Amino acid sequence: MNKMPFERYQPFETVKLDNRTWPGKTIEKAPIWCSVDLRDGNQALIEPMDTTRKLKMYKLLLDMGFKEIEVGFPSASQTDYDFLRTLIEEDMIPDDVSIQVLTQSREHLIRRTFESIRGAKNVIVHLYNSTSELQRRVVFRQDKQGIIDIAVAGAKLIKELIPTVPDTKIVHQYSPESFTGTEMPFARDICEAVMDVWEASPENKVILNLPATVEMSTPNVHADQIEWFCNNIKNRDSVIISLHPHNDRGTGIAATELGLLAGADRVEGTLFGNGERTGNVDLVTLAVNMMTQGVDPKLDISDINKIKETAEYCNQLPVHQRHPWVGELVYTAFSGSHQDAIKKGMLALKANNSNQWEVPYLPIDPQDIGRSYEAIIRINSQSGKGGVAYIMQNDYHMDLPRDLQVNFSKKIQNIAETTGKEITPEIIWDSFEKSYLRSTSPVEFLSHTTVPDTHAAEIRHLTAKINHFGKAKEISGKGNGPIAGFTDAIAENLGVRLSVEDYHQHSLTHGSDAKAVAYLELKTSEGETVWGVGIDSNTTVASIKAIVSATNQILEN
Repeated sequence: MNKMPFERYQPFETVKLDNRTWPGKTIEKAPIWCSVDLRDGNQALIEPMDTTRKLKMYKLLLDMGFKEIEVGFPSASQTDYDFLRTLIEEDMIPDDVSIQVLTQSREHLIRRTFESIRGAKNVIVHLYNSTSELQRRVVFRQDKQGIIDIAVAGAKLIKELIPTVPDTKIVHQYSPESFTGTEMPFARDICEAVMDVWEASPENKVILNLPATVEMSTPNVHADQIEWFCNNIKNRDSVIISLHPHNDRGTGIAATELGLLAGADRVEGTLFGNGERTGNVDLVTLAVNMMTQGVDPKLDISDINKIKETAEYCNQLPVHQRHPWVGELVYTAFSGSHQDAIKKGMLALKANNSNQWEVPYLPIDPQDIGRSYEAIIRINSQSGKGGVAYIMQNDYHMDLPRDLQVNFSKKIQNIAETTGKEITPEIIWDSFEKSYLRSTSPVEFLSHTTVPDTHAAEIRHLTAKINHFGKAKEISGKGNGPIAGFTDAIAENLGVRLSVEDYHQHSLTHGSDAKAVAYLELKTSEGETVWGVGIDSNTTVASIKAIVSATNQILEN
């Protein structure tokens, strides 16, 4: 085994926070959501969106209820500039929605940004410059004061340009880019310097966006950074603390949720986490996570399939089959024990008639976000009787008795192991028909009559017309009812002796033409157990057909 070069890397420095409070908190309300799909997400695409795809994504975000949407980097991209002008000039921005525009702290970019927003009603001007120790040392070769001067110069220019857009309400936003790689006291100091320029107040709040531009630590350290910052920034009531997490370590969701516990008010992210490298934090997952905890997510995710299809079209990237909440397979159980628990949970939910969702292995009702129950259980070689029984009940309304479930699931297991493939509901039903609904060969039931015995009222004589290997035949027997009479007739005339061990029956449909299904567990004279199943609009005939089903299985073996 090759030795991994772990010694090249250093553990991330933790935050000294003696009295952290976030571990004992819960998320009780949704944050302010800001989509950055049209900017951060778009810049990470192999083929950035054209105007048609951008408009489709923009409309989707509006339909979902986003009130803050970063529409691009208009000073750095003519495409972004033109798209923003289209939104403004064609009056496509609702009055209660703020568009957000990104700009570096560079004079010509800031001036171009203000040209792009002219005529818009509500705009968040998002100023940023890099502040991390690594970027200061390697990229900018500036000391801390030099980096502060860059931020303050940009903030001053933005303030000076506000009179040039008199019809626009401007909200200030500043990001110390690579916040998580920045010393906390310095991050605080540069943010406070910008706040001073913009005269932050409770009536004129400034958004301080704290990006995990590259995810560098475990989520608990990120939470400590956010709580430290919230506790140490001056005039906390004059700022909105915003998170902008990425997913480099695969823990962007956890880092965001813990950051909210630590005091953040706002989250920037993208649908399904599209973004550079491993992506931005996934706002859809965050929102559904909140809903599962009884919190109103303040976003409409009632048709998650439509959201997925639109995102895939706009981004031209697929959403993985195992992606939380939306992936094709995330509500599907192949494991037998999981399938059995889901089946019982669904039955209990129906019996209790409760609005409270409680089903094992399904933390959410798929229908609440526009998914269906069709693929909750799928069958392969790992599945068991519970899964097969669920398919039979859910797809074909056949409520199999437990022992029949065991008997039939062995047949399906054999097919799965032989083929090595998934077993579809159609294959399951075809196998069930061939195994248990053999009502025409070698014996086919045609009709029957019964009359009481002249000497014993509890005994009835049964006469049945059948086809036996294609030849018409009349058989007769007696017993305390049609089932007993028919088994006696089969024994006396065909030599197949059966005793009824168990009997179940239920309706398959409702109305005047309703059909019933009968399940009979029968035992042969040699002690072998065989199940027969019959379906008919007449319950007695359904039971007789079940006996024929069992008889045919015996005669064919």
